[in-house]
Amino acid sequence: MNISSHDQQAHQAHARRIEQMRRILGTEIAALFDDTSVVEIMANPDGRIFVERLGSGIFPLGEIDASRVQSLLGLMADYLHTTVNRDRPIVEGAMPIEFLRSRFAGAIPPMVENASFSIRLPARSVYTLDQYVDAGIITAAQLDTLSDAVLSRKNILVSGGTGSGKTTLTNALIDRISTLSDIGTRIVIIEDTRELQCTAPNVVQFLTDDDAGIDMTRLLKLTLRYRPDRILVGEVRDRAALALLKAWNTGHPGGIATLHANNPEAALLRLDQLCQEAGVPAQQTLIHEAVDIVLQIARDQNHPAGRRITAIYEVKEKRSDCH
Repeated sequence: MNISSHDQQAHQAHARRIEQMRRILGTEIAALFDDTSVVEIMANPDGRIFVERLGSGIFPLGEIDASRVQSLLGLMADYLHTTVNRDRPIVEGAMPIEFLRSRFAGAIPPMVENASFSIRLPARSVYTLDQYVDAGIITAAQLDTLSDAVLSRKNILVSGGTGSGKTTLTNALIDRISTLSDIGTRIVIIEDTRELQCTAPNVVQFLTDDDAGIDMTRLLKLTLRYRPDRILVGEVRDRAALALLKAWNTGHPGGIATLHANNPEAALLRLDQLCQEAGVPAQQTLIHEAVDIVLQIARDQNHPAGRRITAIYEVKEKRSDCH
């Protein structure tokens, strides 16, 4: 078998897998990948489908049979070159490009009653800071504070719980950075999956690669050789926190990173714990020097937009401004 025929067979197999995925999802769910307002698609074990839209909260969208969900997990496992069974009931990874490389997470029994999944779609349109004000998520005074922070190149840690909107808020901050950046401002972005968007003219985006052993720590070290002016990072969740803080603190101000925590104080504690995973003692001094602001966002079911900014914590002043 020559190479061209092998490639053709691989292409046909991929096309069949994509068609099977679309058939399993159904027309209504598959169409959501073309809707730029959709940020999450969730199938619960009871078969109910929920959809989260940018700035609008979560809404139900019909039902899907558990056997279809289980078939989808099988196809995803095959695509990711792994297996899903009773001993390995979890499937995680990026979906094919036809599904926007969306972040997929799913599980089957006995971990859950019936097969379920959650799909996080990448941002395709940026929700700007001005739109945050229009939606009442941030106040005009908070907008001024954040705009000044971006302009003065402060390092910002965006903190929040699961599904609080950290990435969407980060993209809004990056949008403001983009409007301020000329061709001489070099921005480097590091992520596990591509979710951050930047329209500045001089941008380099890196992705980690578990299969190749290229983690965020290694990319942060590489980034310093790429002459960055600003270093922007997706969620920090391991020892890479130490490399990030060192990078921010050695002539690269104006960075942004996200972190999972329920309040600013917990975010700084969590950041310290992650640094210690690199085998170093507590890094409170380094954190205080490198991080200027912790921007806290949280879900709020009583808010029309489903979330709000709960604190802008200025680390060096050790105060929280909630306006």
